[in-house]
Amino acid sequence: MKNYNTYKSCIEACLKCAVLCNYCASSCTKEEDVKMMSLCIQLDMECSAICYAAAQLMSLGSERANEICKICAGICEACAKECAKHDNVHCKECSVACENCAIECRKMVA
Repeated sequence: MKNYNTYKSCIEACLKCAVLCNYCASSCTKEEDVKMMSLCIQLDMECSAICYAAAQLMSLGSERANEICKICAGICEACAKECAKHDNVHCKECSVACENCAIECRKMVA
């Protein structure tokens, strides 16, 4: 069983990503053309959910942590790609956090 220190940087990246995804989703709902932001909002919510789950399993030292990190990386990459299409500051910040989280999660499964 791996301990917390093994996962520390990945847990921190996941939690930061989850928070920024929540903020991005909330901010997107306030944009003038919300319909145009619907995929961004959906991916933000999915990404936040998987990031929180991954952080929680890693903090528990779960044997499934690597599996969840692999899934998390894929969702983070999709969310980063979608957020990068938009010019809003919240989307740009979210995209960077998602990219960083994907990198950390990929390191965990390498």
